[in-house]
Amino acid sequence: MTSERKLAHLAICRDKDVTCKFKPTHFNDVELVHVAIPEMDLRDVDLSVKAFGKTLSVPLLISAMTGGHPEAKKINENLAIAAKDLGIGMCVGSQRAALEDPSLEDTFAIVRAVSKEILVVGNIGAPQLLLPKGSELAKRAVNMIDADALALHLNPLQELVQPGGDTNYKGVLKAIRELSRSLGVPVIVKETGCGISKEVAKELVDTGAYAIDVSGAGGTSWAAVEYYNAIMQGNNFNADVAESLWDWGIPTAMSICEVVSLPTPPRAIIASGGISDGLDMAKAIALGADLVGIARPLLVPAFAGPEEVKALLQRMIYELKAISMLTGSKKLGDLKRAKFVIKGELLNWVVQRDIGVKNDAQRRNK
Repeated sequence: MTSERKLAHLAICRDKDVTCKFKPTHFNDVELVHVAIPEMDLRDVDLSVKAFGKTLSVPLLISAMTGGHPEAKKINENLAIAAKDLGIGMCVGSQRAALEDPSLEDTFAIVRAVSKEILVVGNIGAPQLLLPKGSELAKRAVNMIDADALALHLNPLQELVQPGGDTNYKGVLKAIRELSRSLGVPVIVKETGCGISKEVAKELVDTGAYAIDVSGAGGTSWAAVEYYNAIMQGNNFNADVAESLWDWGIPTAMSICEVVSLPTPPRAIIASGGISDGLDMAKAIALGADLVGIARPLLVPAFAGPEEVKALLQRMIYELKAISMLTGSKKLGDLKRAKFVIKGELLNWVVQRDIGVKNDAQRRNK
């Protein structure tokens, strides 16, 4: 049952170490150039941004985590209260369970009930568009929470290692193209911890998708989640496959560079996947992201209450603003042009992939 699987995933993410074992995000390969005389007061820093028709105090989204089980309702309410109080956005978890069982809709609808003003992003799996009346499912997901945008998540790795996973992705690009033309709200296409290459990003831009969320490797591994899920089911075959692919994917920093390198990038690039603090956020933005998403670090606080979620986010936001000052950046546009140096494996990646990030960075920093 989808609802019970969602609860199992939530418990695994809370209780187990499901981060990549040996593959980092590679934000450590990005050095922001320090400005010793910022010529500003911290109070001058204003990182507000308009996204999907809503104004955010900082370019931050609470990324997709949960919903679809009665126990998830309170978690989503806590996250939504924190988002409202801090003026940031929120993407709900996969709405598939509620599309299958309308009695679970309130576990998602609580997010919009908390606030009519915050940015709320709906979420379904892109392969669901292949189902009969798939576009109607997408519209139901939007209407369920009065969403400002809809995220279509790509999770082929998870489905391949999940016991009984849906392994059919044939026709997904065409379905995204059709939905982008008819949905009525912006379509975001997001990975789930494996990143997006420039080749796939170009295909997505060509479909008319408004935004791409890279959701790169280096943070939560859904192969790891499914490893523990398979172990609990006594399924050694799937557990072994999931363990082999634990670290699969394009690291987050690399994936941002891949998407940014397109001659015609998407109208919005969202960086998520292993973002753990304000420094990661600042580096992601300097590399070219427009928004940043954070998920698993907020999960344990979300079980406790909205104040605990707010406390962690307030620290991250303060770090982001402090780093903005330390790079001489008063506005978000300044931070996007902040000078940086790339090194190590990230430099090796961009050279071998011939994605021209170094030249792009030099042009932005002029």
